[in-house]
Amino acid sequence: MHAAVVTHFDTAPTWTTFQDPTPTADQVLVDVVAAGLHPRVRSQASGSHYTSDGALPLVPGVDGVGRFPDGTLRYFAVQSDTRGSMAERVAVDPRASVVLPDGTDPVTVAAGTNPVMSSWVALRQRIVFPAGARVLVLGATGASGRAAIQVAKHLGASRVVASGRDPRRLATLAALEADAVVPLDDVAALAAAASDVDVVLDYVWGAPTASAMAAIVTARRARGDRLDWIAIGSTAGPEAVIPSAALRASGLTVVGSGQGSVGIGGFVAELPGIVRAIADGTIAVDATAVPMAGVARAWAGQGAVGAGRVVLAV
Repeated sequence: MHAAVVTHFDTAPTWTTFQDPTPTADQVLVDVVAAGLHPRVRSQASGSHYTSDGALPLVPGVDGVGRFPDGTLRYFAVQSDTRGSMAERVAVDPRASVVLPDGTDPVTVAAGTNPVMSSWVALRQRIVFPAGARVLVLGATGASGRAAIQVAKHLGASRVVASGRDPRRLATLAALEADAVVPLDDVAALAAAASDVDVVLDYVWGAPTASAMAAIVTARRARGDRLDWIAIGSTAGPEAVIPSAALRASGLTVVGSGQGSVGIGGFVAELPGIVRAIADGTIAVDATAVPMAGVARAWAGQGAVGAGRVVLAV
């Protein structure tokens, strides 16, 4: 078969021949239809993701849509770090898959499930998300952050504050039902807008999170009220200096959400709802499909027409 193969962590994958995967007793061989080029996939291919063990060569890709042996078209998650979904065929445990509703666009599901999953699983698996909660999304201009606005509303949030660094993209967030939109670098305005939130979905971390956290905790009307701060991404850096007073003088609780903090069973349990929300348009997803053989150009941002998450498709 052919696959996107990474032989060096500092170079893009190349489309070349590669040995077919050998399914285990719990797996089946799936014909891949579409696989998303997510930031998580890029970090996998560069060896920089926190789960990487440095093994090469590898086929990147953490999920996708494929044709299963029974003829069904399903979204699937891949559990191997070295035999991923950017290939003609992949070995998949059917228990980590969900059948697509009739008429569903496989490219949209391949593009959207991973970014939607990040906030959906965080709210459903990492905290008790109260009905009518008020939510702040830090890093709302990226694909996952944009999805998080919609996910929070879909799961029952009464108010969502969206914050990010890209002024052009910030201007589009009101159309996604963000109730307030605040530049990330305007710490005073952010603290005022988010002084009464119950949950923060943080895709940023780093210095911006440290500044925002201190300002928001200080601005809270009732500091003892619980504030769940969920670290999901780290686009601004892997470390944030958190003053101990922010934890001792408030109801602030900091947790992470991702591989390790949520087991495979937790992710699988949420898949049907996530896929259904994407398939029926409840959560809007922008996607750009490019041929799998063009993976090297797609990796460099070349050859794609339009906007949205890039998906390698047959």
